[in-house]
Amino acid sequence: MKQTSISIIEDNKVIRDNVAKFIGFHEEFAVMMVHGSAESFFHALRVDSRLSTDIVLLDIGLPGMSGLDALPLIFERLPNADVVMLTTYEEEDVILKALCSGACSYISKKASLPEIVDALRIVVNGGSYMSPSIAREIVNHLMGGRISKATILTDRQKEILEMLVDGKSYATISTQLFISVETVRSHIKKMYKVLQVNNKTEAITKYMKGQIG
Repeated sequence: MKQTSISIIEDNKVIRDNVAKFIGFHEEFAVMMVHGSAESFFHALRVDSRLSTDIVLLDIGLPGMSGLDALPLIFERLPNADVVMLTTYEEEDVILKALCSGACSYISKKASLPEIVDALRIVVNGGSYMSPSIAREIVNHLMGGRISKATILTDRQKEILEMLVDGKSYATISTQLFISVETVRSHIKKMYKVLQVNNKTEAITKYMKGQIG
């Protein structure tokens, strides 16, 4: 089995250690780097240019450089990495800025350890994950009158998004809609492709400007 390498940038030692330890219990993942600040993470990359990682779990409220400021620098050093935000920040503007800067997923620190691992698996399979509370903020943004969501997402995609907001799992959604879990993932992946247009950064930028309709 090919392992997916995970790096963690989180200043809270208890959270950092617990997340790293739990991820390490799963054979499909290998915890590569664990740091308490973005500066420490970048220093490690400078010291050993061979270091790399598939996924970065990134906090926003870090000492020194914030997670939002670190995002473009991570992609500069690791262009093929996926960045998953793991944070207490659930404000709409922060969420959108992170997504606009290239983060593929956004997990609330209220999420359980198994939920974090499930989110990582979704990212490995090419999808994107948002905690239900985060998805609710995005829906509120959609319904804010800045842009018509009806012309963006299909009825099925809107139906799945609403179920995600209600906190339903992929398995529950597949059962209730009589489709496979893989089909649910496919719909979610297509949702992101529709919103992102050509790439992650362009996605939310155009979306916020009302250029997709």
